[in-house]
Order: sequence, then C-alpha cells, then structure tokens
Amino acid sequence: MDKKYRLKVTAGPTWDPSTHQVVPVNADETLRIENEHCVVDLCVRIQDYAGYPHGSPKTNAYFSHPEHVSDQYSIATSVVFKQPTNSDEVVFGNYFGHPIRDKLPPGFTSALRLVKWMLDPALDGDPYADKPYLCSPAVATWNKFCIGDVVNKIDKAPPLHNLVIEEVDEGSGAQVRKKHDIPSDVDGRRKHFHNEENRKSFNFEKGRVYFSDFGNPYLGFSDFTLRLPGFHLHVTNYIDEKNHKLRYILKNRATDDIYFVVVFELVHRSKEDEALSFGQGEQADRMKNGGKSNNLERGAEASTSDIE
Repeated sequence: MDKKYRLKVTAGPTWDPSTHQVVPVNADETLRIENEHCVVDLCVRIQDYAGYPHGSPKTNAYFSHPEHVSDQYSIATSVVFKQPTNSDEVVFGNYFGHPIRDKLPPGFTSALRLVKWMLDPALDGDPYADKPYLCSPAVATWNKFCIGDVVNKIDKAPPLHNLVIEEVDEGSGAQVRKKHDIPSDVDGRRKHFHNEENRKSFNFEKGRVYFSDFGNPYLGFSDFTLRLPGFHLHVTNYIDEKNHKLRYILKNRATDDIYFVVVFELVHRSKEDEALSFGQGEQADRMKNGGKSNNLERGAEASTSDIE
C-alpha cells in the first residue's frame, strides 16, 4: 500500500462537494441523503480500510457473509423516489469532470473490454471524452436488487448498517417482481434488464423502497489497485492534482437529475490536517445548522417527511 495517501469517502445529493458529508466507512451508521428527487440511505464498506474518519473500523461483518468474502468494497443503498421514474433512464457509474485520456494506462481499452465481458455487458461510456464517463442501467449492473414496500414516512425504511442486501424482495415487492416477470436470481435479473424494452416497461414507483448493493473483488482500496485477469493497475501511479477522485453517481440520463454522488478521494498525507478538519469540523457545523439535506444514523435525527 502507498503510504503517501489515505482514502476519504464523501457523499451527497449533488455534484457540488459543499453538499457532501464524510461517509462513516464500516461504521454502525447509515448516512441519509435527500434532494428534490429522492431520499437515499447509504452505507459504504471497505475491506482493510485505513482511511478517514480517524478510528474507522478496519473491516465490517459484511465481509464475513458467504456471498461477500471475496469482495473488496460495497456501496449499499436504499432509494425512495419522490416521483415515478422509468428504470431505463436511471444509470449508475463513474463520471469525471475533466479529461482523463492522458492519464489512462497502456492496455486500458483491452481492460475495459474485459470488464464488459466478465462483469457488465451493459457498461457504456467514453473514457476518452472531454467529460468521461462509464455507466450502466442501474437495474442491470447492481450486484443485488431488492424491491421493498411502499412507505408513508421515509424514516420507516429499515437502516442499512445492520443489513446485508440480498436478492429477496420485501412485502409487496415480491408481487411487483412477479408482475414484471423479473427473475428472482441475480444473473437472471441482470440479463433480463440488459434488454432495453424490459427496462422501459419497469418503473420505480413513488414512495416505494428499492434496495441495492454494488461492489466486487477487483478494486482494492487497501492498496489502491485494480486487479483483473492479466491486468493489474496501481492507481497511485496516475494521480495528480486533477486525478485523485473516483465518483460513483446514480442519475437520470434523460433529465440529468442526480440522485446521489459517492466520492472516493485519495488524500496526500501532507494534507491530512485539512482532511481531518473537513471530516470533523465542517460536517459537524453543517449538521448543526441543518445541512443541505442529510442526517446521520437513521433514528431520532432521521427525516420524517411524508411522500406526497
């Protein structure tokens, strides 16, 4: 592992980092994100974690689950949309605010073809564009997808920090899956939604909870390495002032509406005090003043706004 860098994970309802909070990685907490489009609860787990906030657990019981013992990270969410939203329009993936073509390593195109073949045939994007992106229809790329019940109050959705999301629907969600002929296994569901017409026929309902989990064994945040068969990339070799953040975004590709953003940022240890200040001071002030939208630990402080 490169000792010069530490990882900081932040998340928020927009691209703007001033709306973000530091994510309590591996902690027994659920981070809430809310904007005009949806309410999101988020948990990030990283194996062998040694980043911010200081004192974060090194691992999480999640990685002891039989289906996740090989995984290196997890982005788990529950989303409640405030308006009906067609699933063909909702995409999840990586977005960059500046060109990265000059920083892409030799063999990257071949590695990308390997990712599409091994992991995600629905992957689309242009890493060589002025504003590069790599994304997929969310329902086709999520590792786990669970359709939950309709909720009247957002705080009634179960917290995520003590939950391992599985491809098993909750309550009336099972009838929704059956109605749309969505297979009940992961591979079947992902293959089903590789078909555009199947995505267009499935809508995220207003007020219903949708759970998802995304992660894999190939991106290691403990040593900042991407490992694919025949292709190993040490990320720190390609870091500069512009290229030190990896963003995962859930967004609407038809309207450009953003549902949430998670940023994995490599912080040089010379800036450790600045990162710590962000993690403890700025976030505390934002929460004390009501913040932009978010609450930690869904409980007494969780939003009780109705879905109207």
